Amino acid sequence: MSSFSDPGSVARYAEGPVRQVPGFHALQRMAELLLAERVPEQGHVLVLGAGGGLELKAFAQARSGWRFLGVDPSARMLTLAVDTLGPFADRVELLEGYIDQAPDMAFDGATCLLTLHFLSMEQRRHTLEALRCRLKPGAPLVVAHHSFPQDEDEKLRWLKRYAAFAASFGVAGVDAERAIEAIGARLPLLAPEQEEALLREAGFEGSELFYAGFTFKGWVAYAP
Repeated sequence: MSSFSDPGSVARYAEGPVRQVPGFHALQRMAELLLAERVPEQGHVLVLGAGGGLELKAFAQARSGWRFLGVDPSARMLTLAVDTLGPFADRVELLEGYIDQAPDMAFDGATCLLTLHFLSMEQRRHTLEALRCRLKPGAPLVVAHHSFPQDEDEKLRWLKRYAAFAASFGVAGVDAERAIEAIGARLPLLAPEQEEALLREAGFEGSELFYAGFTFKGWVAYAP
């Protein structure tokens, strides 16, 4: 994740997800709607991996009564988040760090979008457990990230689809190919069934797949 401390990468962050994540804006909208099923009008939402503030802004625009804690390890990305949020920044607290640095309090809901695929299985389990401990009973957690079959042939097929999608949005073919090589070689990817098992092992209940966009999958689950 060191690239998110590079000034150039930070500046390009806002345009990247739209070209690489199928239905990126719809994913944010779906996450907000799933949260709203249980988060009250004056709710407090934890956003882990807040990045440059894109989902924080989308959530704040849609729900005027919600307050947020955005957590991210990159100071540069959090600085970008302040600019991204603009007039919504007064309802958002930003914290540099990881889930363990988040306050030990009960939130009404949480999200972790496009982040968990950077973590090993053990790190994911720990992160999910820490998230569950910071949620009120019955509160929703919405996650979405790379997750697809890890058999070598299937893995390559899905990564090529990811590259084709990026290329269709103007990403240079050579850059798209480099991206799938990096994703396949460097990210500790898990198959969907492994992701669902981790949610159960971390103590979450009622997990449901709500989003599938080529290599990306998204689930909603609930604290017991």
